[in-house]
Amino acid sequence: MKAVQLTEVGKPLELREVEVPRLQPGEVLVRIRAAGICHSDAHYRAGVSPTGPLPLTPGHEIAGVIERASPGVEKLESGDRVCLHYLRTCGVCAYCVSGHEQFCLQGQMIGKHRDGGYAEFIAVPEKNAVPLPDSIPFEHAALMMCSSATSFHALRKTRMKGGETVAVFGAGGLGMSAIQLARALGVEAVYAVDIRSEKLKTAERYGAVPIDASKGDPVEEILGLTDNRGVDVALELTGLPITQKQSCRSLAVFGRAGMVGITGKPFEVDSYTELIGREAEIIGVSDHLLTELWELIVLVERGKLDFEKISARSVALEAGAINRVLDRLEEFAGEVRTVILP
Repeated sequence: MKAVQLTEVGKPLELREVEVPRLQPGEVLVRIRAAGICHSDAHYRAGVSPTGPLPLTPGHEIAGVIERASPGVEKLESGDRVCLHYLRTCGVCAYCVSGHEQFCLQGQMIGKHRDGGYAEFIAVPEKNAVPLPDSIPFEHAALMMCSSATSFHALRKTRMKGGETVAVFGAGGLGMSAIQLARALGVEAVYAVDIRSEKLKTAERYGAVPIDASKGDPVEEILGLTDNRGVDVALELTGLPITQKQSCRSLAVFGRAGMVGITGKPFEVDSYTELIGREAEIIGVSDHLLTELWELIVLVERGKLDFEKISARSVALEAGAINRVLDRLEEFAGEVRTVILP
């Protein structure tokens, strides 16, 4: 089968011919119908975040159809539409048992620690394959597996509740999902911060108040819009020290800043003014949970999450096209979301 792989950190991905994965007991072979290109994949290619043994097939946002099932598979069969939870976990360690499987002691992430979705097929344990309703297109389901799921988890980790205010720093794929989910969960207002006018226009169509950070200090604008109070929840989704600091500065008393974006650089916090004096919190957000995917599917079926404006374009399973998308993501210049259609 064809797979676009990372063969050397810091180098372009390459199209290679590899064997179709062999199934272990309890696994299903999925013919990939859509695979999202995530900003994290650009980080893996650049070496910002370490990956598993090379060569490696990236891609952790995956949806497709079950090609065949191995002995031990109980509920799924050939022809079933599925979307894939990207964390392969043991299910028995203390983290898995306590509902924090993203920290599984034996956990591996598809597309980072083992081969992922930039390919024609992938093998996963049955529990990782979540049934996908016919009403949800494959390309939308692929995006749900990371951008929407991580945003949903971030809102939960920051304990957001109805009637609060939220600032979203970064109006990319995660940001658009975060805006819609926050509104679906009953927030009073959502502020979308970005430097690209086209993304801000899309955020506004989803119900956010757009704030153009290229035209001034976004924190000052947020304070002006909230009667100098600040927001209850700030989600930092870009992984830039400047936006990380801005998310903390934008907090109200008892505010919570969720750090989602990946970066290798530190940022500074004024411990008294920005945290102690407000009893504010900085909360790390890592991945999401399998149970949250089931909840997301219900929200999509109810029309609470729309992907028509998020999935901006598609590309073929071709190394040059995929590398160009990753190049643009490294420059923070990519479309809201690009999906590979093998």
